[in-house]
This record gives sequence, C-alpha cells and structure tokens, in this order.
Amino acid sequence: MPHPSAHRSTAAGGAPISDPGWLTWSDAWTRHLPTLTGRHDLTVHVAPGAGGGAPARFLPRAYRVEVDATYIGAPEITDPFKAGHKKAVPTAYGLLVHEAAHAAHSRWDTPAGTPPVVAGVADMLEESRAENRQRARRRGDRRWLRHTVTALVHPGDAPVDDAWHAAHLAGLLLARIDARIVTAKDIKGVRSAVTTVLGRATLRQLRDIWRHAHTVDDTDAATMIDLAWRWCRVLGIDPHRQPQPPRPDLGEFAGRLAQALIDYLAHDLGLTPAQYAEQQIASAHGAPTSWTRRAPTDAERAAARLLAARLRRARTHIPEPDLRPSAVPPGRLRTRHAITAKAQIAAGSIPTATPWQRRTQTPPPKPTLHLGVLVDTSGSMRSYAAPMSSAGWILAHAAATNRSATTMIGFGERATVLVPPRQQPTQVLQMSALGGTTAFLDAVKIADQLLNLRQPGRVRMLAVVSDGDLPDLEPAQRLITTLHRAGCAVLWLRPADLAGHTFNHTTTLHVDNPIQAVDAIADAAVTALEQA
Repeated sequence: MPHPSAHRSTAAGGAPISDPGWLTWSDAWTRHLPTLTGRHDLTVHVAPGAGGGAPARFLPRAYRVEVDATYIGAPEITDPFKAGHKKAVPTAYGLLVHEAAHAAHSRWDTPAGTPPVVAGVADMLEESRAENRQRARRRGDRRWLRHTVTALVHPGDAPVDDAWHAAHLAGLLLARIDARIVTAKDIKGVRSAVTTVLGRATLRQLRDIWRHAHTVDDTDAATMIDLAWRWCRVLGIDPHRQPQPPRPDLGEFAGRLAQALIDYLAHDLGLTPAQYAEQQIASAHGAPTSWTRRAPTDAERAAARLLAARLRRARTHIPEPDLRPSAVPPGRLRTRHAITAKAQIAAGSIPTATPWQRRTQTPPPKPTLHLGVLVDTSGSMRSYAAPMSSAGWILAHAAATNRSATTMIGFGERATVLVPPRQQPTQVLQMSALGGTTAFLDAVKIADQLLNLRQPGRVRMLAVVSDGDLPDLEPAQRLITTLHRAGCAVLWLRPADLAGHTFNHTTTLHVDNPIQAVDAIADAAVTALEQA
C-alpha cells in the first residue's frame, strides 16, 4: 500500500481513469465537494483503480480528488445525489471527506531540498492535522473520518518492531486520538505495543510534536518541516547523514506492532486476527492467472489416503500408565473424597466426588502438526514444479483428516500461496517455474504468519525445496535461525545436480529427483509426530 503521503501528491497526475459507469458518482461528488471544502475549483473522479494505488488522493496541481470505486462496490448501490447515500457507503464517503480535508487545509508544499525522511514525517503529521482542522470546521465529518482510518493504514506500516516504525504507527493512529477522530479505547492495543517499543519518555516527546502540529496554520510549511526535523532528532536520526527513511530489517519477522495493528483492523471488520491475515495474504499473494488447475488423479488420491493413515498412526503413541479417579471400585479408596461423597448424599445432592483411584493405560495427548512447504519457482527448478504442485494437494488432504495445518507457498519473483492452511482444494494448482528467486523472505514470513511457526504448543516444521541460490543470504539465514531457536525444524531439500548455498540451522538433504523430495517431506512429517 502506498505511503500516506501518496494521498496528497504534488504531481500533476495523468489523465484520470475513464469508466462511464461511474460518471454519475463523479458528477454528484463534484457538486457536493464545495460543501466539504469551501472551494469551487475542484472536481472529483470516481472509478475502479482511481487514487494511484491508494484508496483516494488529492492532486492539488490538477485540482482533482480521486476515489477508488472499489470502496463503493457497484454504481447502482445507491443514488449519490441523495443526501442519505453516504450511509450506504460510509468508508468511500469518508475517503472523500479525508481528501476534502487536504484540499481545504493542506495548503503548503514541502520546500525544495528537504531530505526525503523529513518530508515523509511532515506528510505523516499532516494526516491528523488536516483531519483535526476538518473536524473543527465541520463537526459532523468526524463520523465519516472514523470510517477511513482502517482504509488508510495497513499491516505493512509496521513490518518490524523498531523505533522508526513504532513512531510512524503512533503518528498515524495515536495522533488521531488528539485530533478527536478515534478514541483511546479504539486503539488500546496499538498504544500498548507502541509504548513497549518506544518507551513512555520518547512517546511523550513525539506526542508533543504532533499536538503542536495540530495548531499549525494551513499555509505554514516552515513550522511543519521544523516539527519533522524535531521528530527525527527524538528518534536519533540525522537527516544530513541519513536522508532516506529507514528501511525495515529484512531478516526480522513482524512483531507486536504488526499484531496490534492486525487486531485493530480485524476488530473493525468483525473478523478474527487470523481471518483478517488470511484475507490479506490471499489478496496480495494469490496465484497468477497463468497457472492452471486440473482434477487430481487416482494416484494422487491414493497417496493422500496413504499419507493420512501414516500421520494418524504417528499421532497415536503407545499407551502410558496413568491414575484415573472413579466413583466405584476397584481401586484405592481416597478417604477425603469418600467423606465428601457421603456429605453430598446426605445433603440430597448428586454426588460428584470420586472416592476411588485406579491405574489405567491412557494415550498421551495427540500432537498437532503445522507444516509449511516452500517451493522455489525459479527457472532452475522447472522440473520440480509439477511434482510439488501435486504434493501440495496431497498434503492438504492428508492433513485435513488429522487436525493438522499445512500450506504450500511458491517463491520466485513473488510469493504465491498455492494451498492455504486447513483447506481441501478440489483441484491441483499447477505452478510455473520461471524467472529468478527474490521472494524467499516474503514466503518465510507468510508461512510464519499462517502457521504460527514461532509459537510453541504444536509440532512445527518448515520444508524448503530449493537450490539455495538466493539474493539475500544474510537476512534469509537470520530468519531461519530465528525459527530454529523458536523450536521450528527447518528441512532443506537441495537438488543434487544444482549448485547452491547451504544454510546453517537446517537439516539439508540432497535429492536426486522431485519424487524423492516429496517422500522426504512426508517421512519428516511422520517422524516429527512420532517423536513429539
């Protein structure tokens, strides 16, 4: 998702996307915009994909507001000329109000020569400042601005738990509390996560800055830039030496900041955090349209049944001796419980005490398996694409009957989720192996997000089918080491005929063909359950 500064672009912008079906909405909102802004020189353009990749944006030089029609749905959902139409599309109308706030109150431009990191902070501070001014001028707009907050933030705004991203999240959400757009109760979890990362003293200094920004005049660029410099100094950033905004460490998993943000966004949509995460991943990492689907073969169905039976046997260990309470003999009498049982009978109640204790053979709790399979889809791994596509279908169906969770993710120039967890696909999705390998880090993080590979309480394993010829070896190694130290086994299957890199903290096997790789993954899963 574009950075919030993309909502107020200084570029002239190209010709707006034309869609005749949405002309009525564009016309209606153009007529309505002077009511929101007090300006009569602006137009509104509504169309699918409008906004330049953001939900909406304001183009000052083009005198145009753009709103992505995706947030409306269909043109016929309501009549935009009627006053009550906003209730049918609260998020889309809120986006219009948000951009109207920029059109009415963001009347300053970043001075030439300002370091990008400073300009980015100033634009972030402008988000809550403009909304605060709009709410003060039109108090009823607060209702609609509240609906836009979840559309203007994204889990990608907090990819790691460092001071820069914690401060960024504070500027996007906590500042809106002081702007009286959201309440402290709304983002209680986000405040806690930000405070943990930054500390109370640092957060207090940042709050002083954004509260000062809320008092700045609409045309006072100098003060906004000065506040942005102060923000950088509080975080220990020297824009002269580090002019670009800090980038997240690729070798770190998302932490408490991202989780708190996901919890907030999921709650607003009425979803669980897991459901929200799965929706986001499915939207961003779905299969390309060029990948084909086919019906599973009889051999694949038989293989799924065989693997399911193996996993079922592996989950049932040899019974172990245990002591179990009983209401009737035989067994050892427990005097205290016997007295309690008599007292319950004398009182006329149904006895719940168990006076006897006997030895019995009980199976231990059955372990559950969380297995992620990452498959290299670069050109060098072309021969593995079809067999691993088949393996993804087999693993999903075998896991479904054993209360296990498995996912298969292809990684090449992008990460693609072939089989989401806890789903039984009716067809086999055929991967295509083309291009290079740049998305391994994304694939590992997606697998961790879908399967909770760093959390104890289950058998966890990550299997990677790749030659290991990756562009970011050092961050990749740190992700693998993090999983290893968290108790997640990492199995790396390398084609014996390809040169590549061997990672530490993995069990690396050299395989001669794709079928051997599939068998190794199945054997490792069964062995892991047996030894749990």
